[in-house]
Amino acid sequence: MVKAGNSERPVTITYTDHNTADASNAEFYSNLLYDSLHLDRMGMKKDALRYAYKGQQNLLKKGKISNPNILTVCDFSQPSDNKRLYIIDISNFKVLLNTYVAHGKNSGNLYAQKFSNRPRSLQSSLGFYVTKGTYSGTHGLSLKLTGQDRGFNDRAESRAIVVHGATYIGDEWLGGKMGRSFGCPAVPARYASKVISLIKNGTCLFIYYPLKGYLHSSNILND
Repeated sequence: MVKAGNSERPVTITYTDHNTADASNAEFYSNLLYDSLHLDRMGMKKDALRYAYKGQQNLLKKGKISNPNILTVCDFSQPSDNKRLYIIDISNFKVLLNTYVAHGKNSGNLYAQKFSNRPRSLQSSLGFYVTKGTYSGTHGLSLKLTGQDRGFNDRAESRAIVVHGATYIGDEWLGGKMGRSFGCPAVPARYASKVISLIKNGTCLFIYYPLKGYLHSSNILND
């Protein structure tokens, strides 16, 4: 029994533990999250959460996820001047943080439309990632990611695709031009520490775009 957050009126909901829910319940639970958290008002596409939750549960069954309570979704069907990164506590029905996230320089301008797993492509890679530990690098505190989707993002570590803070994206760029990364899901510098603290060490991060070639071929979504 939980009380749904982000609602003008608290709603009490009874549900089956999502960590033991089978595939037949995955869509029901993701819809419950989406509707009770009013994620449509926050700009997220329903399919983004549906696929994110399904993949996260599949990774959990494979023993890839050590913290199943936190799910991060980057909804790249939205433009970069939208707050399209969502960190969700799926056990307690809360959106912990909603902020901007950059896509790769060669993925597109306002919208990300091209994706690649190739080194030096400067493009974002779609799919599921598991967060690892932190380190201090060129961009300060950064979070290592390991790509889980064969052929789509499994070169993330060798490409140094990480979560880091950036001064080229944030509220101050609204009405101008949000910056782009070399392929990393970069977040506003002022929120980098909070984002990384919330999602580090074994949570699932999903980069979504409604690309049929990915959705039909992802080894995580279709296992």
